[in-house]
Amino acid sequence: MEYRRLGRSGLMVPALSLGTGTFGGVGRLAAWGTTDATEARRLLDICLEAGVSMFDTANVYSLGESERVLGQAIKGRRDKVLISTKATFRFGDGPNDIGSSRQNLLAAIDGSLSRLGTDYIDLFQLHGFDAFTPPEEVLSTLDVLVRAGKIRYVGVSNFSGWHLMKSLGVADTHGFPRYVANQTYYSLIGRDYEWELMPLGLDQGLGAVVWSPLGWGRLTGKIRRGQPKPEVSRLPKTAEFGPPVSDEHVYRVVDAIDEIAKETGKSVSQIALNWLLQRPTVSTLIIGARNETQLRENLGAVGWSLTKDQVAKLDAASTVTLPYPYWHQRVTFSDRNPPAV
Repeated sequence: MEYRRLGRSGLMVPALSLGTGTFGGVGRLAAWGTTDATEARRLLDICLEAGVSMFDTANVYSLGESERVLGQAIKGRRDKVLISTKATFRFGDGPNDIGSSRQNLLAAIDGSLSRLGTDYIDLFQLHGFDAFTPPEEVLSTLDVLVRAGKIRYVGVSNFSGWHLMKSLGVADTHGFPRYVANQTYYSLIGRDYEWELMPLGLDQGLGAVVWSPLGWGRLTGKIRRGQPKPEVSRLPKTAEFGPPVSDEHVYRVVDAIDEIAKETGKSVSQIALNWLLQRPTVSTLIIGARNETQLRENLGAVGWSLTKDQVAKLDAASTVTLPYPYWHQRVTFSDRNPPAV
């Protein structure tokens, strides 16, 4: 397994990480999977054998059960794994059980530590931007948690460019911990990350921790032009929470992947993941797996590389018209606004 720096930090992370949204299976996330502690421990065994040592979760996944199951699965080998978790989405009925206030972050961290059965979190990320809490309050709280040894590195998820830059400015002004990770959506059928967040990551030293690298299950090889969609899939039950994309765009990209699959002997998902691993700023891809078969399939995305021609073919099939001001920058002033990739 290849290891990469997490942004401009000193932390090395595996190119592939395991997402544990399938752990627990409570509430609406039951459609993702219902992995129990025994199954989870087996998946972690396979991951560690392959060099995948980072595991991502969040307090809201299965109402805390994802963290609890992961905690049981890492018992006795905490020193061999990196744990990434998130908070800020609503987790309780109280008026302060949401957001990035000092009140909620302190409670959220203690709750996650208890469920995970550990006394520290390797990477803690804000799950979303809280426009009602001053960034000074957020970052000073994270500073306290870092100094207390409860978290080691900090990052964000689902922030826009100005959210990130405002926060980084506050961190630099006051000497608070800088965000080193941006847990972001990025896939062959969702390249919005490249427009602003990737250039920001290159400039400011944030590593992309990519969620849903297979486009919310659309790039697994089960969805193709001219054939019925699979009956067993998380997509129909959870599409409203996932990234929007037209069927035609998916078909166009999968058509191109299928051509490359014939050349390489690799699967659709392996090609889609390998393409991402060649993009700037990408530190790790969060892969998901309902079972051992899916996990081993995704692990086959590393140890080889697409050719430049194959990457170019995928780039062409997946490109879309950029929104303003990005199309204007590319068309009229590209010599001073070069694309990040």
